[in-house]
Amino acid sequence: MLHFLWMCLIGLVAGALAKLIMPGKDPGGIIVTMLLGIAGSLVGGFVGRALGLYQVGQGAGLIMSVVGAILLLAIYRMLRRGPA
Repeated sequence: MLHFLWMCLIGLVAGALAKLIMPGKDPGGIIVTMLLGIAGSLVGGFVGRALGLYQVGQGAGLIMSVVGAILLLAIYRMLRRGPA
């Protein structure tokens, strides 16, 4: 249970940092920001394991979580914009 709360806290911080780095009009409040950060942490952990930065079962750090959240935010914006 404590691991889940810690992941939510890191996700909240990572999502907020991603939105600060990539400002713009995005729907959603603190819940969407937290979900973006948690998903970014999962993506960052996957990319980190693929690059050999993390071992299997090891979670991503704050920096990789922010990188993953930025990546997801960029993909979201591309999909939302659609074809020109």
